[in-house]
Formats: sequence, structure tokens, C-alpha cells
Amino acid sequence: MKRPERLAEALREEISEVVGFELEDPRVEAVTVTDVSVSDDLRDAKVFVIVEGGGEEEIKKALTALQHAATYVRQQVAMNLSLRHAPHIHFVRDTAEENAARVGQILNEMAGAGELEEKTE
Repeated sequence: MKRPERLAEALREEISEVVGFELEDPRVEAVTVTDVSVSDDLRDAKVFVIVEGGGEEEIKKALTALQHAATYVRQQVAMNLSLRHAPHIHFVRDTAEENAARVGQILNEMAGAGELEEKTE
């Protein structure tokens, strides 16, 4: 495993802990860190998050709160992982699960309308 991948996994675990247990902002209570992508130069980390059960407004509020807390999260991560230079943290919405749920919904609707043929082997 390459260094950025190892760092990404360590960051994902640590950021999950900080966001889940140290931030006392009610806007981030339903936030789950799903993945972290680290740039090749290790200076930036894109943190993918989902907001459980939140509408668009709640998601926007959660992302705003996370961006405001990014410096604190970066400091905690640097201290907890003993990093001399922690990457700058950028929180972004993870839409993969939402997209998968939408595709599932469309397939179910098509199956219910008889638009899909069942394949028998």
C-alpha cells in the first residue's frame, strides 16, 4: 500500500473519531465519514461525508459546520497521529450512497411497471 493510501485510511479513522466524539455541534451529529482521498503531495485531504436522514438544508448546515471546524479537526489529527504536517482538510458530500439508492428506486419502479424482463437461466 502506497503512502497516500495508508495516510488516507489513518486520516479516515481519526477524523471519524474527532467528528463523532469531539465536536459538540448538533449540526454534525448525523455525519458519517465514508472515505478520505489524499493528494499525491500529501498537502490536501478530501473527506467524504454523508448526513443520515438529512434533507438538503440539514446537509448544507452540516457541511458548513464541518468547514468551520476543519482547522480544529486538522490540529487534532496532527496531534493524535503525530504528524509534523497534517494535510488541509476539505469536507465534501459523498453522493455515492444517494446515487445507489436512486438507481435502486428506479429499478424497483421499472420492475413494478413490468418494464424489466426477468432473466432465467
